[in-house]
Amino acid sequence: MMNSEILLSLLLLATHVWLVPMAFSLAHAKWLLGARDETVELSLLTLRAKRAAANYMESLPAFLAIALLLQIEGTDAGSLALYWLALRGVYLLLYVLGTPIIRSVVWIGSVLVLVKMAVLLL
Repeated sequence: MMNSEILLSLLLLATHVWLVPMAFSLAHAKWLLGARDETVELSLLTLRAKRAAANYMESLPAFLAIALLLQIEGTDAGSLALYWLALRGVYLLLYVLGTPIIRSVVWIGSVLVLVKMAVLLL
């Protein structure tokens, strides 16, 4: 079953949303721990991490829906789910590093994996 892949996708969400941006924003620890009422200037890496997180949050619902439907049907797509997770992890790294073309190729690969997973539902 794909329980571990689904949990890993949520761990990757936490990495996107909290861990990576926080790591790049440690200079603003007081702001991070406060109400964030004032505006602070975020680093280029933090801004990239936030954009990568927004992109991940666009594809995560589709992944979760497909993975849960496959699990309900009893269809094993664990290896495809792991490929998607690996591609999304690489995408985060490439986005933060500012690697444009390869990052887009990796993103397309992750979309193709989602499509392949969805086709298993037909």
